Amino acid sequence: MEKVEKFESTKKETQAPKALKAGNVEHVGKAGEKISAGKTERPEKEDGVYQERLARHLDELKWLYMELYGNQGFFEDLLKNLSRFYEERKPSLKKLDQAREQQPDWYRKNGMLGMMLYVDQFAGTLNGVRKKLEYIKRCGVNYVHLMPLLDTVEGRSDGGYAVADFRKVQEKLGTMEDLEKLAEECHEEGISLCLDFVMNHTSEDHEWAKRARAGEREYQDRYFFFDNYSVPAMYEKTVPQVFPTTAPGNFTWLPERQEFVMTTFYPYQWDLNYRNPVVFNEMVYNFLYLANQGIDVLRIDAVPYIWKQIGTNCRNLPQVHTIVRMMRMIGEIVCPGIVLLGEVVMEPDKVAPYFGTVEKPECHMLYNVTTMATTWHTVATRDARLLKRQMEIISGLPSSYTFLNYLRCHDDIGWGLDYPLLEDWGMLQVPHKKYLNDYFTGKWEGSVSRGELYNEDLVTGDARFCATTASMCGIEKAGFEGNEAAMEAAIQTDVMLHAYMLFLSGIPMLYSGDEIGQVNDYTYKEDPNKAPDSRYIHRGKFQWDLVDNIDLPQTVQGRLFARLAKLEELRAAEKVFDASAAFWTLETWDDAILGLVREKEDGKLVGLFNFSDEARIAWIDEKDGQYQDLLTGESIEASAVSVDGHGFYWLKRV
Repeated sequence: MEKVEKFESTKKETQAPKALKAGNVEHVGKAGEKISAGKTERPEKEDGVYQERLARHLDELKWLYMELYGNQGFFEDLLKNLSRFYEERKPSLKKLDQAREQQPDWYRKNGMLGMMLYVDQFAGTLNGVRKKLEYIKRCGVNYVHLMPLLDTVEGRSDGGYAVADFRKVQEKLGTMEDLEKLAEECHEEGISLCLDFVMNHTSEDHEWAKRARAGEREYQDRYFFFDNYSVPAMYEKTVPQVFPTTAPGNFTWLPERQEFVMTTFYPYQWDLNYRNPVVFNEMVYNFLYLANQGIDVLRIDAVPYIWKQIGTNCRNLPQVHTIVRMMRMIGEIVCPGIVLLGEVVMEPDKVAPYFGTVEKPECHMLYNVTTMATTWHTVATRDARLLKRQMEIISGLPSSYTFLNYLRCHDDIGWGLDYPLLEDWGMLQVPHKKYLNDYFTGKWEGSVSRGELYNEDLVTGDARFCATTASMCGIEKAGFEGNEAAMEAAIQTDVMLHAYMLFLSGIPMLYSGDEIGQVNDYTYKEDPNKAPDSRYIHRGKFQWDLVDNIDLPQTVQGRLFARLAKLEELRAAEKVFDASAAFWTLETWDDAILGLVREKEDGKLVGLFNFSDEARIAWIDEKDGQYQDLLTGESIEASAVSVDGHGFYWLKRV
């Protein structure tokens, strides 16, 4: 493990940063210098529960912190503040912590169903969301991910991921008190709240960034400032660009300072320097502050990027895992009822290290990002082989690894697929990406999908894709054409995909509006702040008028909502859907049909999902008993099963 020896800064090494204070000890010099402050003392105001939790983790926490920063004073400052945040935690949250400590797998149960939503688009404000909890409960949802809502600057927000104040809600959405009240009511209704915690960067409008821009050395050392391009040039040799078309390069020139600052994502998002212990400590305090508002799940954003080192790609470095491990332990000391959800955009086997180990866990849950792209690849190709291969990788991971699964999320779909394998099957990368984008934008003959490209590179032809689930399944096209047969086929595709998503190993996540078949919203083009970003096509306002139709079986909303609700009820009732269940693939001998199996001591479930629009036969032969179609209750032989076009089965052994 590399120990921090100095900050990489614009200033000459002979210039020391301003005095940094930690606790009662004044530290002068480079932040990596070891300055002894005596033995580590436990805070005075602690109860027995806190002392026990701290004792369980103190040695490892101190070892990792000192290895990374070598600074006793800052470590003592950290401990004092951990005690303070524990003391400030409300009795109701402490009670919830203790209950969840007794049932540490509470978030992995078969009854868990999530929904992600934008507060303003869904209900206007946080208080508006509070008034819509009955609808959320009717959707069967007990885990709500509130998309970024912390203070940001309109037009320079990256969808809310450029945070100007980690302890303030965007004024248009409400206040921190409103968030706390929403959390309280959610807990009363058995609903958990998830919130994004952006770790890698702050907005250029954050107080730290403003003071850094003003030339204060202490705050410049919280970022990466350089007074010439020599060091940035060294980084650029090995660090990939995240948005080469819309935000090329990894540094931004600040003419008023005649300096460069590191900006991995967008110029208004300044990368934090986690080599500085002040940054780690202060971000931990922000993390605990949000937890103390009643947030149950903290989605730590852009985790792989948070440690920077010249000569590397600045992704997934060992120090990242040290930081996440320390955050996990700090959570278990102060607020063990919370869950860390890691946002790591890689294939499942490369994501797995962010779970840590059984002895030294890191994230509780991780996004299953690659599976989303592979799922839509399967829809476009009617070929489930790549999806099956991914499911085989997931089934080979420990059952304690919990993935969060979804068909659509707030972001674009990037075609980061296993191209060496696809090329073995005759699907070459460049033409295949073009086919996928042409298919989902409706340019390909026979396609039912509608949507738009994102970050299209006119030179390379590369692009990502944006649309709602319903529009990708053909509901938009069928509705526009008034074609009832096409509409029924589109609804069937939509339901099949949700049935598949609900069957996967992990926690299922709905995207708000999918339950009522909400289609693309093209009005984003009328807003100059949104028009350049096609992702807003699937971030439109929630259509509450469509909710009026969910009890009308002849409507699109009635047909879709009822069928999804049935699947969700079945999942919540069957313990075989618990995340601890064994999970593996089943050979169907038909490339269009994906076969999956879940098994627990109290049952076995076979899932068959036909990605073709034609009836196919799943050539399975399960001879271990009679099976029942969970949806109809009918007995069925799990042998040579005929599956309708875009049809599916959940077959339970009885």
